[in-house]
This record gives sequence, structure tokens and C-alpha cells, in this order.
Amino acid sequence: MKETVFITDGQWRKTLAAVRALGREGFIVWVGDKWKLSTSFFSKYCKRKVIYPDPVKYHEKFRQFMLDFISSERPDVTIPADDETVKFFSKNKDILQEYTKIPVANYETIELANNKAEIIQIAKKIGIPIPKTSIVNDVESIDIPSNFPLIVKPNLGSGSRGMFVVNDEEQLFNAVQEITKKGMIALVQEKIPMEGAGYGVSALLNWKSEVRAIFVHKRLREYPVRGGPSTLRISVKYPELAKLGVKLLKYIGFQGAAMVEFKMDPRDNSPKLMEINPRLWGSLQLAIASGVNFPLYLVKLALDGDVEEVTDYKEGIIARWLLPGDILHFLSNPERFSLKPSFFKFFGKNLTYDIIDFRDPIPIFIRIFNMIKFMFNSEMRKIVFR
Repeated sequence: MKETVFITDGQWRKTLAAVRALGREGFIVWVGDKWKLSTSFFSKYCKRKVIYPDPVKYHEKFRQFMLDFISSERPDVTIPADDETVKFFSKNKDILQEYTKIPVANYETIELANNKAEIIQIAKKIGIPIPKTSIVNDVESIDIPSNFPLIVKPNLGSGSRGMFVVNDEEQLFNAVQEITKKGMIALVQEKIPMEGAGYGVSALLNWKSEVRAIFVHKRLREYPVRGGPSTLRISVKYPELAKLGVKLLKYIGFQGAAMVEFKMDPRDNSPKLMEINPRLWGSLQLAIASGVNFPLYLVKLALDGDVEEVTDYKEGIIARWLLPGDILHFLSNPERFSLKPSFFKFFGKNLTYDIIDFRDPIPIFIRIFNMIKFMFNSEMRKIVFR
């Protein structure tokens, strides 16, 4: 009988990709989430649904639920999929690993990887290109730059959440104040020109922080159009960039799966570091379709202690987040009818979808239902529309 794998955060696209990938490998997959209509609950590969308290709103209830659930049900492997659950399982790893194997780095490493201010300083120290950056603790310490627009973002939080684009001094002060009043540090960065392509270096490192799998993708479309999660992306080979991403992950002693984001700066044709995502990432389906099965490698790392090195993958595979990401990109892009590749190219031998898979169709309809149901619910929209 195959082992049981418990995966959290079932509403996310990345979790659905992992559930399908592991289910097809024969694992017994349990899925957890705070929502009863979580997309991954309705995959044919989900053998058990686990509804738990919201880990953000009800942290202590979530903690007690997980301690009770893991100790009594004892899944062979537990994969936390998003920021809050990764933090919880890394922080409580010593307690929980008596009952389940958890392929995540220790809490201190996760916290370091999540801290943009510390990571940007480490990157600069070890020779990884970064945008020009000022780290600001309060509005009084702002050094007024001359080159607007600028990006202002908090040192904590992933992706574009909490990020501001500022065009003058007043907007700069307001953005910094908004961030620092929440007890966070503000990063004030030069804005990389929009025409610069975004890249992701995804990697799996073993318990000795040795690389066991690596994958690179290039962003083709995003939503919001001027910066956000990718809605269309392609697998590429970019060895020089892969080395930079791996160099950073190895330096901080990372273990498990992570994705390092870069943006190409067309002014000097060099990739600039954006951030580390020390968890599974939204475009996970592309890596799996290209031959790099990160969820499987995480399970093997947990069960066997190491993984055979994966050195190759298919180039030119395209993955699309259509529901609703690429639709929203199309509707909000003034050049919508001249997109390359065309928005209306729905089929192709090298094209895969984040959610749409007619071998496992029910999650498609659940996602559409959730899109309609939660269109005017700001809290759920953050989940369904990512």
C-alpha cells in the first residue's frame, strides 16, 4: 500500500498541481484547507478532506487542531503549501516529526528567506545583482531619490502584496508610513523597466543543502499587467541564472523546495533579484509538465532522506493560468488583441493548464463556481483570483 501524503492549502493552484502529481504516482492524498469548497477537495485524487481553522485568524485553534490531527492520524508525509502553514510546520517540526515527516527547512531559515530586507543584503554581499535599494525603518530616515517612479514594499510578505509604485515624494512618504506603522521595514527600490522579463529559478535542496532538482521558467504574461502572479509562462534553460538562484539558496542553508524570482533589467541586460518564495509556488504545474516533479521529490526527500539528482527537463512547455488569471490579463491589457502568444490559442502539444485538466474535471467547475460566488468578497477574492 502506498504512503499517505497530507497537503495543506487546497484552494491554491499549486496545491491542485501537487495533489494530481502525487495521486498519479499512486500516493494516498489527503487535502486540508479552511474552505469547504476548496478546489483540490474535488480532485479525484483527493482521498480525504480535512477542514481546519483559519491559520491567520485563529492561530491558536489552528495550532491545536494540527497537533491533535497529526498525532492521531499520522500521515506518512505532510507538505505545507503556503506561507502560514509552512511557518507553522517549520516552527513545530520538532514536535510533529514524531508522527509525520515534514520536508521543509527549519523555522529560522524560512524566516530568513521570507525577509526581503535581509535577503537583499545577503545577495549584495555574495555578488548577486539587485535593484538599487534603500532599507527604511521610518519616514524620518528616507533619503529622497531623484529617479521616480520607485517600488516601495514591506520586508515581509510574498509577491506584489503590500507593494506600492510611487511617482513623487508625497507618495513615497505615504507608502513608507503605511508599511512602517504596521511594524515592518520598507524597501525603497528602483523600478526595473516593465519590458524586462521575469524569471523564476525553482530548486529542491536536500538536508545538506545540496541541489537535487532545478528548473527555470520565463514569465510571458502577468496579472495585474504591470506586475503580479504570472498567468502564462514557458520553461527555459538559463544556466547562468540557475547558478545565481542556487548560490543564494545554498548560502542561507535552505532545505526543501523554493523558487527564487528575478527580473531582467534591459538597461544593463542583467537579472536582478526580486525575492525568495520558500515554499511551493503558483506556477508549479509548469515544472511538473516539463518533467520536474517537485511534489514527488519532496515526498522522496521526506521518506528516503535524499533524492536522485534531476538534471534535465523539456524546454518550450507553456503553462497557462486561465481561470481567472489570463482572462483578467486579457480584459485589462489595452493591447489584448495583439498578445503573443495569442489569448485565443487554447490548444497546443506544448500547452498545459494550471487548473484545467479534463482527466480530472470537477475542480474546473468548482473553481468557476468559486470565481462567481466570491467575486465581491474581498477576502476570498485574494485566494480565488491568485
